[in-house]
Amino acid sequence: MTANGERGAQAPLDASGTLPLDTSEVRDWITLLKPRVLSLVVFTGVIGLAVAPGHLHPILAVTAILCITIAAGAAGAINMWYDRDIDAVMRRTQKRPIPTGRIGADAALAYGILLAIGSIGLMGLATNWLAAIVLAGSIGFYVFIYTMWLKRRTPQNIVIGGAAGAFPPLIGWVAVTGQIDAVPLVLFAIIFMWTPPHFWALSLWAHQDYQRAGVPMLPVISGARETRRQVLIYTILLVPLTLAPWLMGFNTVVYGVVAALLGANFLRHAWLVWKDEQDASGVSLQGDAAAKKCFKYSVYYLFLLFAALAADRLILA
Repeated sequence: MTANGERGAQAPLDASGTLPLDTSEVRDWITLLKPRVLSLVVFTGVIGLAVAPGHLHPILAVTAILCITIAAGAAGAINMWYDRDIDAVMRRTQKRPIPTGRIGADAALAYGILLAIGSIGLMGLATNWLAAIVLAGSIGFYVFIYTMWLKRRTPQNIVIGGAAGAFPPLIGWVAVTGQIDAVPLVLFAIIFMWTPPHFWALSLWAHQDYQRAGVPMLPVISGARETRRQVLIYTILLVPLTLAPWLMGFNTVVYGVVAALLGANFLRHAWLVWKDEQDASGVSLQGDAAAKKCFKYSVYYLFLLFAALAADRLILA
């Protein structure tokens, strides 16, 4: 590494006379794609594709999922480019490739743009152009609406910006059917409503990072007590919504029972977050242990909920 953060001199040739692979640099480029976030994105996209009526050739189906993965990664890379200033002062993000200088900002932006354009074009050619348009919309929403507009301006950034992460099942469905129907819109709505309690549980114990960076997350602007109340409110709104696929006749009562049980446990976690012992300012006396458990469960919750929806639809329906 040179002093300005660019890669240093060319590495020496190995015994075979070729340049050895710099695995650390490869990891940095992968890190720009936010791989931890991608797991949920890809999974919900697969579910949307799997439960959609109709048939898509396996190779084209894999291509569609690859496009969703690349597009989400591209949006993550552009997000890291734009947020490099606040990432540098937040404890949990300051070791990312751009703030540390391991990857240049311009290179990261070009990387994200190229991946975005490539994923949209490939989706249109492999499946249909409506799916490509929805895919482009998901990238645009995350980059322009959430990252550039909402994130630094309003504590409602996660509520509105949550739509960005709700697109994958809709994209998967449209890739198969070529049209937008009620069921994928319900799946979109479920993820949309799931995002606030999921992310606000995280923000309760990471609020100092956001405060340091000047990001107006709900705990920073309205306090921990109000954030806990909102976690409970949104979870209460979410759970009945997850029963909609069964009530619409898309799934059987088996899914309905599983969704209700998963939702009851989510409500229990949200209730414990609300009832967490706090001081007069709303700060947890238990180190936000309940919020951490709620955040962790919320991830498993979405995986299990969508897995149950697909299993019920494909096996039992």
